[in-house]
Amino acid sequence: MEAHGHAYNQKSESFDSTTHSPLDFFSSVLNLTCVCFNSSPNFVYLQNLMAFDLDVIKAVYDRMPARVEKARKLLGKPLTLTEKILYNHLWSGDDLSEKFDRGGSYVDFAPDRVAMQDATAQMALLQFMQAGRPKVAVPSTVHCDHLIMAKTGADEDLEFANEESKEVYEFLASVSDKYGLGFWKPGAGIIHQVVLENYAFPGGMMIGTDSHTVNAGGLGMVAIGVGGADACDVMAGLPWELKFPKLIGVKLTGKLSGWTAPKDVILKVAGVLTAKGGTGAIVEYFGEGAYAMSCTGKGTICNMGAEIGATTSNFPYDESMDRYLRATERSEIADLANQVKEHLCSDPEVYANPEKYYDEVIEINLSELEPHLNGPFTPDLATPISKMKEMAAANDWPLKIEVGLIGSCTNSSYEDISRAASIAQQAADNNLRPKSEYTITPGSELVRYTIEKDGYLDVFDKIGAKVFANACGPCIGMWARVGAEKKERNTIVHSFNRNFAKRADGNPNTMAFVGSPELVTAMAIAGDLGFNPLTDTLTNENGEQVKLEAPSGHELPPNGFHVEDAGYEAPKEDGTNVQVKVSPDSKRLQILEPFAAWNGENLKGLKLLIKAQGKCTTDHISMAGPWLKFRGHLDNISNNMLIGAINAFSGKADTVLNQMTGEYDSVPKVQRMYKAAGEYSMVVGEENYGEGSSREHAAMEPRHLGVRAVLVKSFARIHETNLKKQGMLGLTFADKSDYDKIQEHDTFDILGLTDFTPGKALSIVLNHKDGSSETIMANHTFNEQQIEWFKAGAALNIIRANAAG
Repeated sequence: MEAHGHAYNQKSESFDSTTHSPLDFFSSVLNLTCVCFNSSPNFVYLQNLMAFDLDVIKAVYDRMPARVEKARKLLGKPLTLTEKILYNHLWSGDDLSEKFDRGGSYVDFAPDRVAMQDATAQMALLQFMQAGRPKVAVPSTVHCDHLIMAKTGADEDLEFANEESKEVYEFLASVSDKYGLGFWKPGAGIIHQVVLENYAFPGGMMIGTDSHTVNAGGLGMVAIGVGGADACDVMAGLPWELKFPKLIGVKLTGKLSGWTAPKDVILKVAGVLTAKGGTGAIVEYFGEGAYAMSCTGKGTICNMGAEIGATTSNFPYDESMDRYLRATERSEIADLANQVKEHLCSDPEVYANPEKYYDEVIEINLSELEPHLNGPFTPDLATPISKMKEMAAANDWPLKIEVGLIGSCTNSSYEDISRAASIAQQAADNNLRPKSEYTITPGSELVRYTIEKDGYLDVFDKIGAKVFANACGPCIGMWARVGAEKKERNTIVHSFNRNFAKRADGNPNTMAFVGSPELVTAMAIAGDLGFNPLTDTLTNENGEQVKLEAPSGHELPPNGFHVEDAGYEAPKEDGTNVQVKVSPDSKRLQILEPFAAWNGENLKGLKLLIKAQGKCTTDHISMAGPWLKFRGHLDNISNNMLIGAINAFSGKADTVLNQMTGEYDSVPKVQRMYKAAGEYSMVVGEENYGEGSSREHAAMEPRHLGVRAVLVKSFARIHETNLKKQGMLGLTFADKSDYDKIQEHDTFDILGLTDFTPGKALSIVLNHKDGSSETIMANHTFNEQQIEWFKAGAALNIIRANAAG
């Protein structure tokens, strides 16, 4: 088997790979011994990149038995897997003395590592640069996967991205060098796939600046998506705060077979729990069906847990995880995990009587589960494939499928690709040409290189597939789709995780349906949303009827993973003299200025900026796609603030009343006029406000432009935290019907801030245009520490002050 390493030059000037082996270098730095499987010059880093964290992992496992036993005695009951991991990662260490209230207690944790993708890493690292710390306190990595536009093909698109975003990549590389972060270059792969292949480990805890960080739950981690300010805290050596989650148990019985895939499990769960049903909870999967599933299949299920609002999801450690660790050159980690495997799952009593130990239990029989397509416009609208033709007709969804897209962080494993390739091979063998355009986005260079070596890319080429770069691409709107600007009604199917309006191609009329890679492949071949591969036949070029057989594939590559150049750069051992330069004239990067502290008075005269109607995700608040290029420049990206939100008074997007002029204009323009005049404003919204991506820009942009409070019916977890971190007031209606009382010309007085106390509601006076007023109550979830963030103007201001002191 070829080594799982990379061929990029090391950035450390103290290490010369031509005169010293990488093992000599890392043995001297980390006092580790690795077994080299290949002495080729291409093997320039380590047998496995995880070895960098080996001491961290050993420490997690060494302390786990004692802490689990302490927690079991403290709580007086058997423990779930989640509880074992959380109590093993308390900031207080061995001091296990407090019973935490699920869904109530705020708890400080000590994550093992931090991961950031390039779009969110810019703001996270700009904030870290202000924290006054010389080096990251925990292992941290940056992954360049978001800024590559899918247009022509992998090579051309990567070349263009390297030129267009050169300034940003150089900034991220230099910051990584200076502060000791690992750096994954453009083309290396999508953050979540790369983390699963290199860093995730059973029983660990990590945070990442992307909502789909939860993908690592497929390897038994508690992996949680956060905003950049949270990442900044952990990298600065501070505790990370989380409300102790509730627990949802999902018991999987039976076994997947035929056309049904792991993707269908989470599509079914999304239909049951809806887009907010997992909010404030960690979802644990267990049962015979879980053990019969691949590690990467588990990752797919955990990945899309973000679409039900779950804090994260996980699976108990099993043989599939052992196999995956060994296949990705991490046998030592598997050996360590096996020594504590009794603690890497829930206690037997939990599995025997799950209703006693979980706040909610769902049971799914995998043997009876049908393939699903979810959508359009929301990932929780679940439709079994046998019902799709009927549903499409009832809702007037276009039946013609224009494009089928597979890959992304959700479904880009070797198993995913091999199963999709089995369908593609059938098409090629039976003279079936796809009726739809068909694209593939590999999740990492490790996967891409291996599937090329094993012949799968040749199979896809036979049916005219286009292979995009190892990056997010269409999944996050980085897709230069020809004709999207016409905004025509059309249907696409993909194996991604989200399908909000305008998400993939910027066209609000593109109806995107989410399915497994193998189902998407079959649908693209058929070109018909009503096609059911379980029962229907297709007509080939010879006029013959062809029925596709169920997909088949390999859990792991039979000949092992192979890669010549995985795309990793290690940081300089000493980054003291590394210069991080940001041009004052840059359109892409901007050094942050601290937000002003609270003036100690109640907020009065806040103007209504927008009363948002219906779904208002972070995509609506701060769009991705072409706006990604400005993620490191707060003022420039603020020009997209809330331009996707629907104004409740007009039913239109990006048009609101300017109370100063009486005219209507775009949201950012109106707010910039308010800011220039020294006026502040408030945003009003409905349920699950801020669902979707973890992007903290959705909180920072309003803060930057002068919005002081957001009042909604309910928040998505990450966004509510992001608002608090930036010194914003995140408030909820005590009576949700009060949303209807908000009028277009209203101004607001927020009273009670001079006595801002945890658990104590605030009063909001609605001042109407006719001179009348009425008072409503607003709840909040601020604890004492978070109130200090508000008073200081932002959490970062406190970190900066402490570092300076």
